[in-house]
Amino acid sequence: MKHTAAYIFLATALSLRADPVRLFNGKDLTGWRVADMFGSGTVTVLADGSVECGPGNPMTGIAYTNEPPRMNYELSLQAVRVKGSDFFAALTIPIEKNYCTVIIGGWGGGLCGISSIDYMDAAENPWSEGLNLENERWYTLRVRVTPGVLQVFLDENLYTARVEFEDASRFSLRSGSDIDKTTPLGLATYRTLARWRNFTLTPVTELKPDDKPKGENL
Repeated sequence: MKHTAAYIFLATALSLRADPVRLFNGKDLTGWRVADMFGSGTVTVLADGSVECGPGNPMTGIAYTNEPPRMNYELSLQAVRVKGSDFFAALTIPIEKNYCTVIIGGWGGGLCGISSIDYMDAAENPWSEGLNLENERWYTLRVRVTPGVLQVFLDENLYTARVEFEDASRFSLRSGSDIDKTTPLGLATYRTLARWRNFTLTPVTELKPDDKPKGENL
């Protein structure tokens, strides 16, 4: 049976709390650092507790300073593009020993996808979709990582992607960019002013049918 070790880990995790963990404290950037990107803009925490990421030349981002889980977790985040016309949420996540980035609003403002899968970025692989994403509108992004399955939901059904994998080496970061500066878990924008809030991480302690590769539901 594939992913046996991951399922053993999951069984051990069943006794752990599955409450969401707030990744932003609403006061400052404790637990985060501004990514050392070329031409980076400023990052500030606003009075309402949201994190404002200023436009970079080209990118601005932040990286988590603690070690995140690498399997069996769910991330949830609200994001808004205040000004600009490119991605306002590039969420870099770990999958076992590898990483990938969920892109919301890239390639001119509307592309949603995953970068990279099989060394193809979000504009090249089959899991991308072009949308009409509005400025000054909050969107909710949810990402779920379980053994053999990556799932992405924007406003639950506005954009969805489900990737099954036997080997996490299918995932990688886009070469030639500074996005690796946001590992092991991070957020970035491209020439865009954005705000992020309500960022949480929840351990997955019970697998739903969609959390498993389809062949393992038989």
